[in-house]
Amino acid sequence: MKLTEEYEDLRKTVEAFAHDVVAPVIGELYEREEFPYDIVRQMGQMGLFGLPIPEEHGGMGGDYFALCLALEELARVDSSVSITVEAAVSLGAMPIYRFGTAEQRAQWLPKLATGEMLGAFGLTEPGGGSDVPGGMRTTAVLDGNEWVINGSKAFITNSGTDITGVVGVAAITGRRADGRPEISTILVPAGTPGFTVAKKYSKVGWNCSDTRELAFTDCRVPAENLLGERGRGYAQFLQTLDEGRIAIAALSVGLAQGCVDECLRYVRDRQAFGHPIGHYQAIQFKIADMEVRTHTARLAYYHAAEKMLAGEPFKKEAAIAKLVSSNAAMDNARDATQIFGGYGFMNEYPVGRFYRDAKILEIGEGTSEVQRMLIARQLGLGDL
Repeated sequence: MKLTEEYEDLRKTVEAFAHDVVAPVIGELYEREEFPYDIVRQMGQMGLFGLPIPEEHGGMGGDYFALCLALEELARVDSSVSITVEAAVSLGAMPIYRFGTAEQRAQWLPKLATGEMLGAFGLTEPGGGSDVPGGMRTTAVLDGNEWVINGSKAFITNSGTDITGVVGVAAITGRRADGRPEISTILVPAGTPGFTVAKKYSKVGWNCSDTRELAFTDCRVPAENLLGERGRGYAQFLQTLDEGRIAIAALSVGLAQGCVDECLRYVRDRQAFGHPIGHYQAIQFKIADMEVRTHTARLAYYHAAEKMLAGEPFKKEAAIAKLVSSNAAMDNARDATQIFGGYGFMNEYPVGRFYRDAKILEIGEGTSEVQRMLIARQLGLGDL
């Protein structure tokens, strides 16, 4: 797929920003586990947080593929920065745009689209995981004109920064006739009494992103904070994740490409046995395999995005893209670390960060096992 001039201009702009602004400072921020507020501010000024949001809501009027291109270029340098944008847009802003009322859109989207405010989505729970409806314990009870929320959420990105403004919380709001939980999404503004944000996790990777556990104790919000229809929260979540998987695939491709970029530079300079190590076929073949994985994964997410933008079913393609891309990121990070040898184990080199960041891509927004399950179902194997 050849990018249009508009897409290519965006890609080059973000590539230059990642190289000139992010790359020089991200290593130190990463080691300090510091959220990159200044980088986020500049990305907001560039319009990256509003790429797929219409201009009438303060966005750039682009589409989801434009967002994916930006995420890929950011992740070539650092995944923490990329996931901050991905979660803010895919999980924070887009559910409000897709399912919100006119009042909710007017209240939240202008600041979310400019990066002045970050949004988050509270779905995963400490005792849950892939079994979202079965593992959900958070409840919301309608008391007059207020929802009263009790429960907790785990691993929630962008939920505790100084500029976090709103969290969409999935909660059980009743029981259906067959006993299954009725799940709805409720918007909870930051700072609401009864809404507690824990200290940020100590993580293996994504050290510049914000990830926390949330607790709700008799947390009251207005009834009109219900997002979309009551009982449609699980369906909203499934649609949100289908789109988000394409975005995570793009981020994964960026990390995989970053590994190739770093290795190509390193093997020209690093000498061993009288030659640059890129002279040896063992290294050449390893980098060739890395390039093949990256190229294949990029085609997979491009195809999934193309189907999504065309209004065609894309669940299977999104799952394929996420699975292939996260595998490519993990495999490339491992090979890049091996090529760098001892230096690959040092935090001063980007491949060390890449290796730490890659594993979560096989887990977040649907594990690799879940992607295989979804693909099998789309092939008609689920009811055998």
